[in-house]
Amino acid sequence: MMDAPLPPLPPQMFTTSAQLLDLTDKKLLVSLRDGRKFIGVLRTWDQYANLVLQNTVERIIVDDMYCDIKRGVFIVRGENVLLLGEIDLDKEDFFPYRLAPHKEVFARQLEVQQEKKRKEKTHKKKLLQLGFETETEVTGL
Repeated sequence: MMDAPLPPLPPQMFTTSAQLLDLTDKKLLVSLRDGRKFIGVLRTWDQYANLVLQNTVERIIVDDMYCDIKRGVFIVRGENVLLLGEIDLDKEDFFPYRLAPHKEVFARQLEVQQEKKRKEKTHKKKLLQLGFETETEVTGL
């Protein structure tokens, strides 16, 4: 017995900004290329996937703690969006990290960034010893 053919996909299911249609007026997590994460309600968008978020907070996560910084209405340029997804409102209150004061999170974030820079510097130094050059040494920037 032959299976019936699958129905065609609706036109908004293709990889265009039209996929945002179903996410309008829903709470989203938007992760940017620079590593920042924003949570807000998607109010509008355009053909370039530029987003307007309302009641936006920037969530900073370091180790096992996080803090939220209120940003209000926030415009995100589409080319900077790395990932976005709808937040499950039933699971939102069960975040696996602990809420910490801003100062504590910022201090730890600074430590992590400095450690990352130190490791990157050591890594570049080892590569140079092995005969590899990074882009900045080649271009002289």
